[in-house]
Amino acid sequence: MCDTMVVVHDDGVLFAKNSDRDPNEAQIPEWHARRHHTDATVRCTHIEIPQVPQTNAVLISRPFWMWGAEMGTNEHGVTIGNEAVFTDQPYAATGLTGMDLVRLGLERASSAEEAVGIIVELLETHGQGGGCGFEDPTFTYHNSFLVADPTDAWVLETAGRLWATERVVRGVRTISNGLTIPGFAEDHRDRLRTRFAACDTRIALTTRLAAGAVGVGDLLGVLRSHGTRRWPRYHLWNGTLDVPCMHGGGAVASSSSVAGWASDLGETPRHWISATSAQCLALFKPVSVDEPVDLGPIPTGVADERTLWWRHERLARATMRDPARLAPLFLDERDRIESRWLNDPPRSVEAFTEADARLAAWWHRVDTAGPTIDVRPPWARRYWAHRDRQAGLGR
Repeated sequence: MCDTMVVVHDDGVLFAKNSDRDPNEAQIPEWHARRHHTDATVRCTHIEIPQVPQTNAVLISRPFWMWGAEMGTNEHGVTIGNEAVFTDQPYAATGLTGMDLVRLGLERASSAEEAVGIIVELLETHGQGGGCGFEDPTFTYHNSFLVADPTDAWVLETAGRLWATERVVRGVRTISNGLTIPGFAEDHRDRLRTRFAACDTRIALTTRLAAGAVGVGDLLGVLRSHGTRRWPRYHLWNGTLDVPCMHGGGAVASSSSVAGWASDLGETPRHWISATSAQCLALFKPVSVDEPVDLGPIPTGVADERTLWWRHERLARATMRDPARLAPLFLDERDRIESRWLNDPPRSVEAFTEADARLAAWWHRVDTAGPTIDVRPPWARRYWAHRDRQAGLGR
């Protein structure tokens, strides 16, 4: 489950997304240079399709096991995020995933409107389908997209090979895990699954919170929101699906915010990524398409201290046992660093280096804070204990 939003104003477009997936499904930022291709085809997550002669330089954030991307941008400032949606149309056993379509749109388009056209053409030609889940490889869904560039933004929603578009002329537009375009939504929504995903609750919340956004910092606040509460409430059946900053914990359905992204698509686009989970605890770093950063090995679903994602995950999981007590050990410092960077962005490599040093210090503070009672409800504690064992992550 995810939330994606844009704010269109006179000076450009703001974009932000939380990628919410299974809690051990590490996500990795990747830089790919502009490239000429001689291969006739490209292998996506499940299927192979014809390749184009040249692809754009892109920066993407992708689940480690997929070819496609949850969100990303390209050298032209085209920036895309997708959402899982549940519809009345059949789910295909194979095809392009929504994440494949995000990456293909970024690699092939020079404007938001062109990206919408490319995604639609690929959808009609190859269809969407195949497993999209990490814990449950058979889990599949259809997709919606928010597609933006420095002057334009579009919503594209799909149901099987059917689709509808809406141009965002001005103001806030948010999407989540349900169809929203008038007419198309009424005709094709799976009402039960959409309601269980709590997407209407999140859309209302993110729309209200983003209404006054004038910069990236405002949208970071939306990505970190737990609604009316400082820290999340864990519902028995669907965990924390009712807020943008998700922390798992549901007995039937659940997701966790495993990566966050925000962009100011002005004359010179600037992007900010967490490259980690738990956006309420994460530090967003400035990045650009033309400034790759070596982040070490690609993380997997098993804890690995060599990777940034799992180093932060250790901190996040320990802190969320009692966030009211443990998060204050480092959040004020996080906020000061982030404010300084938003006002005067450093080079990406410098930001990641400083962030890694602070992460080590914050982990030491939390790890040596003394005995902690897990304040979460019993079902949430069981949920996280099981995921910790799967990842080989122990206290």
